Amino acid sequence: MATSVVVVGEEVMRNKQVIFKDYVSGFLKESDMQVINGTLKLKLPEGSNGIVVKNLYLSCDPYMRNRMTRAEGPNIFTSFTPCSPLTGFGVAKVLDSSHPNFKKGDLIWGTTGWEEYSVITELEGLIKIQHTDVPLSYYTGILGMPGLSAYVGFYEVCSPKKGEYVFISAASGAVGQLVGQFAKLMGCYVVGSAGSKEKVDLLKRKFGFDDAFNYKEETDLDAALKRYFPEGIDIYFENVGGKMLDAVLLNMKDHGRISVCGLISQYNLDQPEGVQNLMCLIYKRIHMKGFVVTDYYNIYPKFLDVMLSYIREGKIMYVEDIAEGLESGPAALVGLYSGRNVGKQVVLIARE
Repeated sequence: MATSVVVVGEEVMRNKQVIFKDYVSGFLKESDMQVINGTLKLKLPEGSNGIVVKNLYLSCDPYMRNRMTRAEGPNIFTSFTPCSPLTGFGVAKVLDSSHPNFKKGDLIWGTTGWEEYSVITELEGLIKIQHTDVPLSYYTGILGMPGLSAYVGFYEVCSPKKGEYVFISAASGAVGQLVGQFAKLMGCYVVGSAGSKEKVDLLKRKFGFDDAFNYKEETDLDAALKRYFPEGIDIYFENVGGKMLDAVLLNMKDHGRISVCGLISQYNLDQPEGVQNLMCLIYKRIHMKGFVVTDYYNIYPKFLDVMLSYIREGKIMYVEDIAEGLESGPAALVGLYSGRNVGKQVVLIARE
């Protein structure tokens, strides 16, 4: 197999990569990706303002499946390029820089390649890591895009009040586990759904949810929600879509709020499922809003201060599922869509 190299000054190193083979139809498979040692040479282009980084942690995120389909219609994401490395959120260390805002040795989080080393020339959205008294992997999750998504989707979109009834789907994932804890800190009653007994126990015992259920064991989601919310739901944090959303709409209170963060049940479907109960939005005067986390990057400093305080004071717990080695990346990403992971799925490439 050929060897990929990274050039940093005069130093040359191999560069393993996860390649996106071609556009995907149906459920994502490990075979849709390939780990290679190719013939790629990485170096800063002449006159560029880029940086060379060593990738430390990569984030597996559900939205990545959307980028594996040829973009058609409204979409905020550009499609991955076939026969090129995947890209996504990650934590990296700067090895070389021609940009004044970054220097050798800086730690950053933001969009990088699924490879051992990357040249990054589009630096917008890269954030320098200043606080290293917490695990660096947290910047792929609780202190990164998923954490900010939870914060924005709950506080900014839902405007929660003490004593309200909150339901969270995919509640043990990177975002859901945080939303539930935010809601408990607000004094809300919180129930989450998850896909295994282990995850249900995690929600109740570690994250402090008032209750939780395994949606795979429920033959009637409407009846299940009526059992847990006999008086209805004030806030629904939506991560799933499909049949769960349909059942939730029937159980929302008047003037309830729905924050639409993701629809993971739909990402592998060639034909998305329809929603039957949208009239509830009218009759119950429900406020349902989708959001894109990058629209809220301006509040990241405020979010970071709040979250670091919560972490240091032990008010927020966070569970990660860390796969070791770039070779484990494809399996870790595919596992998201069957619920194989427990907590935030991270791929460890190298320690600092």
